[in-house]
Order: sequence, then structure tokens, then C-alpha cells
Amino acid sequence: MTDSPAPAAPPARVDLAEAPDTVLAALAALRAHDAPTHGGRVLSYVYDPGVPELDELAAEAVRAMQPVNGLDPTTFGSVAALERDVLAFARDLLGGDEDTVGTVTSGGTESCLLAVQSARDTWLAARGLEPGQARPRLVAPVTVHAAFQKAAHLYGLELDLVPVAASGPAAGAVDAATIGARFAGGLADDVALVVVSAPSYPHAALDPVGQVAELAARAGLPLHVDACIGGFALPFWPDLPAWDLRVPGVTSISADLHKYAFAPKGASVLLHRDRDRQRAQYFATTRWPGYPVVNPTLLGSRSGGPLAASWAILRALGTGGLGTLADRARTATLALRDAVGGSSGGSSAATGIEGLRVVGTPAGPLLAVASDDDAPAERRVDPHLWADAVARRGWVLQAQPALTQPDGTRLPHTTHLTVTPVTASVLDDLLPVLTGAADEVRGLPRPDAGALLGTLPPLDAGRPLDSATAAALLEGIGLGGVGGVDGTGAARGVGPMAPLLALVEALPAALVERLLVELLARLVEPHTG
Repeated sequence: MTDSPAPAAPPARVDLAEAPDTVLAALAALRAHDAPTHGGRVLSYVYDPGVPELDELAAEAVRAMQPVNGLDPTTFGSVAALERDVLAFARDLLGGDEDTVGTVTSGGTESCLLAVQSARDTWLAARGLEPGQARPRLVAPVTVHAAFQKAAHLYGLELDLVPVAASGPAAGAVDAATIGARFAGGLADDVALVVVSAPSYPHAALDPVGQVAELAARAGLPLHVDACIGGFALPFWPDLPAWDLRVPGVTSISADLHKYAFAPKGASVLLHRDRDRQRAQYFATTRWPGYPVVNPTLLGSRSGGPLAASWAILRALGTGGLGTLADRARTATLALRDAVGGSSGGSSAATGIEGLRVVGTPAGPLLAVASDDDAPAERRVDPHLWADAVARRGWVLQAQPALTQPDGTRLPHTTHLTVTPVTASVLDDLLPVLTGAADEVRGLPRPDAGALLGTLPPLDAGRPLDSATAAALLEGIGLGGVGGVDGTGAARGVGPMAPLLALVEALPAALVERLLVELLARLVEPHTG
């Protein structure tokens, strides 16, 4: 007589503290206070294709991979298959060949960090050195993304930032000869990596990739192209010089899937021209009693969700769909450039919004707007006051501070606009808002940073700025309540950006950075009572 199998044990009962519907309702209440991620009212941070089907596709793909751990593709083979397909798509789009390899990362910052890590470790290995035994240089324009400042800080490189053009059609772009002078002749030996942007985030300037690549190759140096924001849009932009892996001398490139490939956050690709350089970004150890650890990225355990969503969206769109969406974004970008006043190089008052101008010659679906210094003072529009006036009308632009470069020239304070395909469908609403906001603030002066500084309590220059002192300083400039919550539990916002950006420019960089750390840290501190 055969024994019948024992009945399966019933699933363990868990008494939930709150019903799922209640939890989701609370989440929806919090989300109601966020800036809208769809509909084109936020011209930074989010990338809306205006195709609802893609949102649903991405959500289903994430759900399918929700329990998967990307740490071990030998256990979860789907991770390796998805990553292969995404990398092949990016390789073909960005001009790679059969020797081009890469990694899907958690976002542009991680892609940039890994590019620097690979370059540093390759440089050290060639000299028989270990990390910490030498401090190589990273040469880049001052407009290179802040992720490279973070990389230099974390990996112990000297950051050698090169000034860019401060005005004219080339504003925001580095001159090839200027950056090349930093590693010409005998100056190349301590350089681990050269970086340029396609385009740079602050001003949408396309650096002269081909010229810099030639100079870097002549000096025997690797060149990374940071195309995190432009990588999936610029391939469809007409009349651009070569900027990707088609350029001899470009050794690596980064491009974000969660920008103009419209994947959920966070997903990016880092491609290397050769395998050995890519292998240098891995971390591997068997020197502990647990499982062998082999990580191609900074993360160990990795969600398979953003990878799966990227894969699904790229399959659904193909290059044709990406091209169509890029063309929509381009249409909207050109309309906005015309509405504001074209590119700099003369007064824009006759052709756009009086008192404003577009900086330089933007490449790709983004642009920066500055005050038109050729206009009479009483007719100029401060870009930060303009952004605040736009915000009062329900739209979000991004204020950027001025910067004094190492050569003493000054990049103007600007307002940044990231343009997405959906922007083309809301131009009839947006353009009157931009014009009306400019009319509201035309001729008004910037907030007086000196007056704001006068409200600060005295500082003891000999003591480090602790949390309590930093909080007191924030209170003195009207930002003390930002870390609090309103009646719904949502965090209180910062408010108008123009006064804050005026302080950013007026205070020493180290001090303002410490204050911003305190501001952001207090946003997420638990509250009692």
C-alpha cells in the first residue's frame, strides 16, 4: 500500500497592522502633494513620453521581475538575458562594434562613478600601484556633471576642471585646445581620464568630442563621453558632429535609459570600447567565508525591475519609436527656443521674450535661459524670479546658480528646461505662462543676498558646523521649517528659489554645501508628536 502524500501545510497567517487598501490610500494622499510626473508641467527630473501604454508596459515588466535579485545572473538567468539585449541595443545606437561591452547600472551617477573607477584602477595597475598610493588627475570641463566631482572625491583623484566659453554661440562648451593643454606633452602621465559631455546638463552644450578625442588619443589617454542625458536623444538629432563611439579615441560612454529611453528610475548603461577596461570596473572577492562576491556595479543586490522595464520599452519602441519621440521633443525644444529668443550672440528682445535669452547653441532636448544683458536694465528679466513666477502658475522650471570659473570668467545664473515629447502637446498652455511670468517680473532686481546674509547668526570660524548650528542658520534665512510636515504628513517645500539661489552664490561653497546637506537631511528625519 502506497502512502498518500501529506497534505500541504496551509499558508502561515499574518495579522496585518493595516489593510492594504488603507496603506495605498495613504500613499496616494502623499503623492498628491508631489509635482506632477505626467502632463509636461515639470521641465526637469521626469521624462514623460506622453504614451500611457509605455507606463503600463513598464509597470507590468517591473512586477514580473519584482522578486528577482540581479546579484546573481547564474541563478536568475533572465537578468543576464535582459541585460544582453539592452546593451546590444545601446551598443548599436551609440556606434559600438562587436568588441563593445557594458553594464546596466542604477543611473547616470553610478555609470559615471564606474567609468572613473575603471580608469583609475587601469591607471594604477599600469604602474603597479594600489589605491591610495597615487592621486591621478581627472580632466574635464567645469560643466561636467557633478557625478564626476563625486567620483573624484570617492576614488581619490585630483579634479582638474577646465573653463568653458562664458558667452556667445559656443557658451557652455569647452575649447578643445584649452582642455588639450592640460594633458599635452609631458602633462599626460598623471591623467587617468578625460571627460566631455554630449551635451552638458547646465547649458545643453555639446563639447567638441571629435577634437578632444584626437588630442586624448595622441597623448595615450582614455576619453569618456558623458551622454547620460543625451544618449538616447542625440542619435536622432540632425546636423550634429560625431560624438559617440563612432569617434576614434572615445573609450567609454554613459547614457541613461531613464531619461530619453523613458524607463522608470533608475537605469543607465555604461559602454566600454574594450573588454579589459570594462573588467576593471568589477569588484570580486573570495576572501571571506561566504559566497564568492562578483559585482559589476557598486550595488550588490540589484532590482531586476528597472532593467526589465528598460528592456520592455526598448523592444516596444525600437529605434523607430525612439526616433519619433525624439522628434516630438525636438519640435517642442525649437518652439521654446524661438519663444524665448533663439540663442545668445545678440539681443533677443525683438524675436522672443524681452529681457531673456537662450544660452549658447543647445544640442538636444534641453536649454538654459539667462537674462538678456543687451536689454536695458529696466527691461531685463531675472531667470530665477521668472522661474518662481512660472511656478506660481503651476509649472516647474529649474534654477541654476552662477559660477565663477578658475580663469575668473563667470557663467551666468540661469533657469534650465528639460523638454520631453509630451511638452509638444502642451505648448499652447506653456508659452503664454512663460510670457506672462516674464511680464510679471520684468525689471525687478534679484533678491539682495547681502540683506539675507545680515539675518544669519554669527559663526565661529574655528569650529566645524554642527547640525544644530546649521539648523539655526537655515532658520535665519527662512528655511527652518522645511523639514516639518503639513497637516497631511507631506513635507513642506522650500518655496521661492530666487532667494535661496542668491545665497548659494553669495556664501562660500563649503558653507552653502553644508547648509544644503542639513536642509535635505532634515526633510527625511522622523518626526515625533
